[in-house]
Amino acid sequence: MQIANNMVVSFEYTLTDKEGNVIDSSEGREPLAYIHGTGSIIPGLEKEMEGKSVDHEMKVTVSPEEGYGERDDQAIQDIPRDRFENADEITVGMQFHTQNEQGVQIVTVISTTDESIQVDANHPLAGETLSFDVKIVEVREASQEELDHGHIHGPGGHDHGEEAEG
Repeated sequence: MQIANNMVVSFEYTLTDKEGNVIDSSEGREPLAYIHGTGSIIPGLEKEMEGKSVDHEMKVTVSPEEGYGERDDQAIQDIPRDRFENADEITVGMQFHTQNEQGVQIVTVISTTDESIQVDANHPLAGETLSFDVKIVEVREASQEELDHGHIHGPGGHDHGEEAEG
């Protein structure tokens, strides 16, 4: 069975930066599972997986445009310290969820002063060329329930906590 839209795909991966440093890996965890064609993974990787099947192994290089985008200096903002609860406890590297027109966004604290806290809304991997080593371990048709919910159920996916019948 080949990877196509509305198929559930599970894959093992190692993600490295251009210097070869490991950024993330599925090693020691369940493979990553997603519904193909729904934008659940970065476009460059999803495009390269199209048409592949179980046991296919590949190396994929993804440009920033096909990954997490280019860095945007407009995404860096100084926010008055008094807009934060527990502002005295905020340190560089902390991350917060914030709501904007596009939905929920994660921002990272990049500096602090007595008056303000500077945050960066760029994805941490924005502007990076990414390299993936991938092994496809499962390809199957998504159930109607998975398509309706927009995510997979079961191993590597979402559990709604329903009781097993029987």
